Amino acid sequence: RSLVVVHFWAPWAPQCAQMNEVMAALAKEHTQVTFVKLEAEAVPEVSEKYGISSVPTFLFFKNSQKVDRLDGAHAPELTKKVQRHASSSSVSAGTNDSAKEDLNARLKKLINAAPCMLFMKGSPKEPRCGFSKQMVEILNKHGISFSSFDIFSDEEVRQGLKTYSNWPTYPQLYVAGELIGGLDIVKELEASGELDTVCPKAQKLEDRLKILINKAPVMLFMKGSKQVAKCGFSKQIIEIINNTGVDYETFDILEDEEVRQGLKTYSNWPTYPQLYVKGELVGGLDIVKELKESGELLPILKGEN
Repeated sequence: RSLVVVHFWAPWAPQCAQMNEVMAALAKEHTQVTFVKLEAEAVPEVSEKYGISSVPTFLFFKNSQKVDRLDGAHAPELTKKVQRHASSSSVSAGTNDSAKEDLNARLKKLINAAPCMLFMKGSPKEPRCGFSKQMVEILNKHGISFSSFDIFSDEEVRQGLKTYSNWPTYPQLYVAGELIGGLDIVKELEASGELDTVCPKAQKLEDRLKILINKAPVMLFMKGSKQVAKCGFSKQIIEIINNTGVDYETFDILEDEEVRQGLKTYSNWPTYPQLYVKGELVGGLDIVKELKESGELLPILKGEN
């Protein structure tokens, strides 16, 4: 049941020598783990069987089954993987069922991590297979908002998801936690025009700003919140509005850089705070002060003016 870590290395690669030192240090720390060095070119049939195309590559085995993989000289990642697998393998026998439950819970969490989740080889910026590349291109072409998971980064997820979803290949697309399918299915949905209705669209910034501005009849975009203003101007404007007794909502522009920059352009108003009534910009602190002095502020906030 113990963990076996196999380092496929080559004597001519300096990074392999560095990783051997890392492995020696890990061996002292994790005495229950077996560490093995295999010269990749000396055992071509083994290297071919496990798809070893570069060195260093590390394979992780439990109960004679490959459970994980790490390509490249990433010492922190190797340490992390050894710690994770060593701690899970030191649990007593009879935990296979609970391990399966844990994996299923993890897969469910990943699948539901975003409204639209793509499990692919590589990342949207750097797909590592043609099918994944085509899938990303289709989703981007239709302006679909999606998150992704690189199945090369986690062998446990890569193998487990095939069983969990009963779908043997990648990429796999999920919407609202439900499997849509692979590339062929998505191509069919695109051809039939259903893809746009099935997948959530990426919200354009302008649309998002419109929604935020109209979230309440009186909306104040400020630094901080009603409870804790984070600049003097925001504090002053809150005091003025509070004295009118009119109900209002706030948005903290320090929490969202996209909104902070985008709203300046959208409203053609370069500073904060910004006050909106029924989706229309009233202005900043100076304007609000003038309106208060002239007695116009209350009617404006109530939507009478």
